[in-house]
Amino acid sequence: MKAMNYYSFILVFIGLMGCQTNTATKQSVTYYFDAETGKNTNNGLKESEPFKDFSTIKTLTLQAGDTLKLKSGVTFQEMLQLKNIGHGWDKPLVITSTGKEKAIIDAKGFANGILLENVSNVKVENIQVEANGGAITKDMKMRCGVLYTTSSDGDYENVTLEHLIVKDIFCNAPGLERGKDEVVTANGTQSYGWGIRVLLKNQASVLKGLKVSNCTVHNVAHTGIKLTGGSKHSIQDFEVDHCNVSFTGGPGIQMSKVKKGHIHNNHVDHSGSDNDSRKWGRGSGLWTWGSDQVLIEKNKFTNANGPGDSAGAHIDYNCNNIVLQYNYSSNNAGGFLEILGNNYNCSYRYNISVNDGNRTKGVDGAFQEGKVFWLSGFQGKKARKGPFNSYIYNNTIYVNKDITAKIAVDKATKGVYVANNIFHFEGEAKLVLGDQYTPDKGGTSEVENVFFKNNVFYQKSNWPKEVLIQPSASHFVDVLFANKSGNELKDFTPTNIEAIKNKGIAIEKIQNDSIGLIYGLDLKYDILGNEIADQPSIGAIEVF
Repeated sequence: MKAMNYYSFILVFIGLMGCQTNTATKQSVTYYFDAETGKNTNNGLKESEPFKDFSTIKTLTLQAGDTLKLKSGVTFQEMLQLKNIGHGWDKPLVITSTGKEKAIIDAKGFANGILLENVSNVKVENIQVEANGGAITKDMKMRCGVLYTTSSDGDYENVTLEHLIVKDIFCNAPGLERGKDEVVTANGTQSYGWGIRVLLKNQASVLKGLKVSNCTVHNVAHTGIKLTGGSKHSIQDFEVDHCNVSFTGGPGIQMSKVKKGHIHNNHVDHSGSDNDSRKWGRGSGLWTWGSDQVLIEKNKFTNANGPGDSAGAHIDYNCNNIVLQYNYSSNNAGGFLEILGNNYNCSYRYNISVNDGNRTKGVDGAFQEGKVFWLSGFQGKKARKGPFNSYIYNNTIYVNKDITAKIAVDKATKGVYVANNIFHFEGEAKLVLGDQYTPDKGGTSEVENVFFKNNVFYQKSNWPKEVLIQPSASHFVDVLFANKSGNELKDFTPTNIEAIKNKGIAIEKIQNDSIGLIYGLDLKYDILGNEIADQPSIGAIEVF
């Protein structure tokens, strides 16, 4: 009995010591910064005794759960940078403003507004960043509002950028003239300002758990939000959501060498903007390259501009399993549906396109036709190949009488499924050739494994007879949109119920395709959130 009491005492003692140890664990610390009233001789631990500038950050021993608070409404004329922290933390370091009003980082003359290098478990929120020109060095190729990058091997994780405003990001001072040939280059060759950029420079680095949410990116020289892996698919498990991206000189959102992403509820407007001579002046609302398993849904892509590219959202080459669904695409010069070469099992489904592809080659410097429907084998300098197993169904595509609906299908295409779509072209429709840097030379070979049935056309001339894939079992009828001059999803609800209700067919795998779509071929809801009937309607909106 005495022995048992002794051991019981030892166990209780150990437990109490454990509690003492846990209690002694370091508490999270908040550091304050105020460029107007702060002093670097302060300890920064009270809002009334803040640091003055960010140079003090490197002297701090930052740990999990710490917070850096920038004085709301105050402008910091410098760059905020964090390097080599956060690995293995169970809570993020948070960088934010002291109140609802955003602190402002003016990085004019600096390389970046915020630089995060080799960091994990960091959250940056509620800050405004701008950088309108300033001094640049001869070798300086970019200035970023926010730049995440890697210079060391390693697995990095959990980086969140939230409720940021990134605006007016330019490398050069106003008045720069780039020259007429710059916009024709593949991605621009000169110095540009970028909004939010994730660039893994180290080839042996991987970033998982990136989240860019509720950010506004406006008026930047090149791309608004750009993610670039260092090696194949090295940015993984990421999300970009509820962002507003507008008047970017290049694309709105662009991803290369990424995997397992969700891009949703964003609005990209006026990508490829040329309202400032410092801008590139060309770019799709969104595009992917060399990527796998990206779901792009519930976004709006409007008013993309440029002499080439500049679709609402397109799938560039070397991609697998990219699915665009429930998106609204309108007035994009380059077009709506664009799937390039060496792409496998990609899809456009349950989207609405309005007056996309309105560009005419040779007019106002355009070197590519706008195309409402484009399957291209282009894969850079390699021989044309694919795309393979493209699923195109239940889209509603409207083009008014003032626009020629242009269509291009490459003879290298293999595996196409086109069903349950509404092709409502009020004007002329015509075949054009793919016209990238190595143009499609045309030809008459037969495309393999084509299923092109059960679509609604406004008139028989809506699909040119010269196109390599031809429809069958089609319906020719005016679906009578509720308001074809509108700009809301509901405006493109067909009122000719009888023409489309329960007229859709079940979607099946393409012949010889064992995969289909990784997200499944069947959807439960339409673009408006209506439940889809067992036998669906034709088009993106289920009618009742």
